[in-house]
Amino acid sequence: MSTMLLIEWLYIGGVVLYVKIFGRKPERRYKWEAVEDGSEMGSAAFPMILVQIPLCNEKEVYKLSIGAACSLSWPADRLLIQVVDGSTDILIKDMVEKECMKWANQGINIIHQIRETRGGYKAGALKEGLNYNYVKECEYVAIFDADFQPEPDFLRRALPFLIHNQDIALVQARWRFVNADECLLTRLEEMSLDYHFTAEQEVGSTVHAFFGFNGSAGIWRIAAINEAGGWDDRTTAEDMDLAVRAALKGWKLVYLGDLEVKSELPSTLKAFRLQQHRWSCGPNNLVGKIMMDVIKSKKVSLWKKVYMIYNFFFVRKIVGHTCIFFSYCLVLPLTILIPEVNVPKGGAVFIPCIIAAINSILATPRSLHFVFFWILFESVMSLHLTKAIFTGLLGTKSANEWIVTEKLGDSTKNKTNNEPVAPKEPRSGVLRDRILLPELGFAMFLFFSGGYGFLYRNDYYFVYLFLQGITFTIVGFGLIGK
Repeated sequence: MSTMLLIEWLYIGGVVLYVKIFGRKPERRYKWEAVEDGSEMGSAAFPMILVQIPLCNEKEVYKLSIGAACSLSWPADRLLIQVVDGSTDILIKDMVEKECMKWANQGINIIHQIRETRGGYKAGALKEGLNYNYVKECEYVAIFDADFQPEPDFLRRALPFLIHNQDIALVQARWRFVNADECLLTRLEEMSLDYHFTAEQEVGSTVHAFFGFNGSAGIWRIAAINEAGGWDDRTTAEDMDLAVRAALKGWKLVYLGDLEVKSELPSTLKAFRLQQHRWSCGPNNLVGKIMMDVIKSKKVSLWKKVYMIYNFFFVRKIVGHTCIFFSYCLVLPLTILIPEVNVPKGGAVFIPCIIAAINSILATPRSLHFVFFWILFESVMSLHLTKAIFTGLLGTKSANEWIVTEKLGDSTKNKTNNEPVAPKEPRSGVLRDRILLPELGFAMFLFFSGGYGFLYRNDYYFVYLFLQGITFTIVGFGLIGK
């Protein structure tokens, strides 16, 4: 499995270098012409666009996405903003309603669409939003989660790809993070997500015109959504599900690395773990439900099928984290305890460090000094993510649980004096959320293996095991994040 990951990394690195050296940006691969304001047709020259903002009890950030969407540079009569509100808290619903009314009084075409139930979660909200008669004249839909803040020129930069290339279904923008410097946890999250966008999304878009929709900061052609079968809530990876089904219908997906949308990273360990569980569990739950569709598709080339099955699903969604967990958290520490087994452990440490350093230089050069701790942290998270992977593959009851990722926003800026203040969680609940027994158990195992290696083995691998054990301890006691 380690060899598979190395080959995958070399392949991704080669494509990324090719794109950077030869400048193979989307503007050179597809037709792009700006939509002109001075046309004789006036605003009729602009297509009708729907902007969907799905919300659910996101009190701290709802103003961010609504305000940014209402500030988009597009003719007011050709832009419809739909806030699909599935909040279960009546007070938050009222706050969102007042925010929408504020913008409506300024001439913005905005609708606060309240959901009666949370059925289907986000997929259900987006599907329900497209079913209303007042959106039938819209050709495209831009989707932004509650904490996303597109720049005013977002539509003018992204939409021409869809207007002038009738085979493109989706334009995906890159995420940028307003709170990356908030704490060590958010710095590590930024490194992982920067690599995902800079490498994985770029490679899929450049070579195969396919990648997983990130669920936010993208524009879909509504006709493509309908042809692909619409939003489906069969997994918590509804965004990836739709992207795969659209690709199987022959549609192309385009990633714009130069188009950035500000968003927020979860800054608490609890919120981050819940998000990562959903992001790992959902795709693996999807694998069994869509694999035969990929194999049977007649509109996709054999080469693209191999990429989707092997690279996209198998290596990146299954092998990556499970290989890290079984190799670095189980097998290598166990070899310390068995004198007859001799594994070249130096290479097992130095090669990942070199690869991670190169990844950091390509994606997040400012965080190069965090590379070694990033490797250790990814090793710790592999335990949690391996559990999520098998939960998704086995399709257990918890595979379809959806918990909205907690976002804190700028609470001092977004809160008014008459807004209710949430009660503080009891200290017992805080401690229960922070202490992670599986991580602490592995920390003890790694310390034991490291101590045995220090006493009885002639190599220095015990140093790495001690550092790994310390990192498991830090996470196990919830000492990272806010």
